[in-house]
Amino acid sequence: MIERYSLPEMAAVWSERRKLAVWKEVETLVVEAWVREGVAPPEAAAALRAAPEVDPEAWKERERITNHDLAAFVDLLAESVTTGGEWVHYGLTSSDVLDTANGVLLAEAADLLLLRLRELFAVVKRRAFEHRDTVMVGRTHGIWAEPMSFGLKLATWAFELARDHDRLRRARDGVAVGKISGAVGTYAHVPPSVEAYVLDRLGLEPEPASSQIVHRDRHAEFLATVALVGASLERFATEIRHLQRSEVAEVREPFRSGQKGSSAMPHKRNPIASENVTGLARLLRGYAAAGLEDVALWHERDISHSSVERIALPDATGLLDFALVRMTKIVDGLVVDAARMRTNLDASRGLVYSQAVLLALVEAGHTRDEAYRLVQRNAMEVWDHGGTLLERLEADPDVDLDPDVLRACFDPERFLRHAGVVFERLEGTHLA
Repeated sequence: MIERYSLPEMAAVWSERRKLAVWKEVETLVVEAWVREGVAPPEAAAALRAAPEVDPEAWKERERITNHDLAAFVDLLAESVTTGGEWVHYGLTSSDVLDTANGVLLAEAADLLLLRLRELFAVVKRRAFEHRDTVMVGRTHGIWAEPMSFGLKLATWAFELARDHDRLRRARDGVAVGKISGAVGTYAHVPPSVEAYVLDRLGLEPEPASSQIVHRDRHAEFLATVALVGASLERFATEIRHLQRSEVAEVREPFRSGQKGSSAMPHKRNPIASENVTGLARLLRGYAAAGLEDVALWHERDISHSSVERIALPDATGLLDFALVRMTKIVDGLVVDAARMRTNLDASRGLVYSQAVLLALVEAGHTRDEAYRLVQRNAMEVWDHGGTLLERLEADPDVDLDPDVLRACFDPERFLRHAGVVFERLEGTHLA
């Protein structure tokens, strides 16, 4: 996690102090469980509970000797208690602590991301209703298609965010998992009752059949979900970038007082925040690929996944956290130029109403192909020689529509007459 793209809340989740604190909590809960089993003396658990947190600098110094981060931690923790240090890490293997703590941290990170998604959803939903009737031209393949509203465009974003929220919630549950089952998952030196006690108090589910580790298909699914949320943000960002192009100029990112768009050209107002989100989404897809590579480990485990996760899990969650907050600010402050949208719609010279005319001709008795060819011929004349589609059709003797029926085809409101159902669905959509 680099400072430029780290926000304080997520950085705190993945800080060394927080990690060591969770390691200590796992070790403490295990000793408490041994007390419940009648194995360890009560004073050992009490002493460990009262022991100070392991100092990160002292831990790093000890690791230079042990060349093993968890072993260094266990040494320092055992030395810090007033009594019962021999019960620290009793019956455990490193991954019992590391993977269980990782489940705690991933759950915390996911909970923060879910909160960010709810905040973005609320802003997108609000702005969708704000622009429910803001008419604009819809585009497919980058070409004029038919009239729509900007609110409808935003509604598609809102529903996608709701799906992302559901996906991330499921993925969160998939990684909120721990294991206290020993070196190869057999519970040979620690009974399942110890695991049950520890995981219950940490709010985790047990890995049903662990090896030495919690299996990494869980983490791969989580990283893939994070990447998919990032892909949604990239879709929104790409649309904003297109709509902010000078030739389109229908929306603009918020631009603060004193902000500079270019070091050379004072007129520039670039969609830099959306471009930033686009770039972050690319990184998230890379971390998803790394997560997939971590699934296949040797036998009951190796540590080829370890170096990957130390980077990928904090970075991926941190980058998505940053991107979600940034997109929330973009959408909240997005400047929407409704007049320009209408101007661009009118600049289509009526071509966007071609399907309405096609259907009217079919209703008047033409075959579909006849109607299609008739409208297409006039549309191509507009593309190649100018004028408007309505003018061309009015002058075409083969167009035998009542003039009022023909002109009614060119009313953009008719294209939105049933769009209310989308907003009814959106009104009833809430993220919890």
